[in-house]
Amino acid sequence: MKKRLYSLGFVVVFGTLVLTSCGNSESKNPNLQEPATAEMKDNGQDNKNEDKSVQTSDAKAKTTEDLLAAFKGETTASAKYAAYSKKAEQEGYYNIALLFKAASVAENIHANNHKSVLEESGVQTPAITPEFTVKSTKENLEDAIKGESYEASTMYPEFIKDASAAKNQLALISLNYAFETEKKHKTMYENALSALTNNSAKDLSVTYYVCATCGNTYDVNPPKRCGICMTGSEKFLKISTL
Repeated sequence: MKKRLYSLGFVVVFGTLVLTSCGNSESKNPNLQEPATAEMKDNGQDNKNEDKSVQTSDAKAKTTEDLLAAFKGETTASAKYAAYSKKAEQEGYYNIALLFKAASVAENIHANNHKSVLEESGVQTPAITPEFTVKSTKENLEDAIKGESYEASTMYPEFIKDASAAKNQLALISLNYAFETEKKHKTMYENALSALTNNSAKDLSVTYYVCATCGNTYDVNPPKRCGICMTGSEKFLKISTL
């Protein structure tokens, strides 16, 4: 009898050990979970790569859109400032007329830079018909200040951010050239408006220098190299006659 109990006890204990072992092996078997985990990781990485690709693609498209808008804006500004220059001359503000002419030349350089970047990427620029209204010199200066303020504080910073996301180095160069120059134009227009208001417009500069590379504009003798693009001053455009 004791032998049978010992035998039965042995069977129960042995069976329990086997079942426990089987249960533990199933819960710890890495092969039961690794394939699913690996697949999830792969899918996650694929999704991340796809998201980055979509983001880059969107940024590139946005940069092209930005450059087209900047090209149109600079083309219009160049024509507008040329017209404002003639109006200032008619009203007897020779010095202000020279400022507008110099700015017109600079904006044309910006437009051509943007155009070159677009064409480099295979995008053709459309023909632009500038639309603007010429008013009094005072009003024209106020309009110029408003336009330059928008470009310097909002438009170009946003465009530069898009170009950075798109990793478009040529676009960044062209946009930064215009951005840095427009900040200087804003200050020059503000000074001109102040001089006009104080009847001291004749004290404004009668000679301007425009960098042929980036459009940087100086109303005093320029340094040996452009402060924006490092172009030698021997390549600057001198504006001293209308």
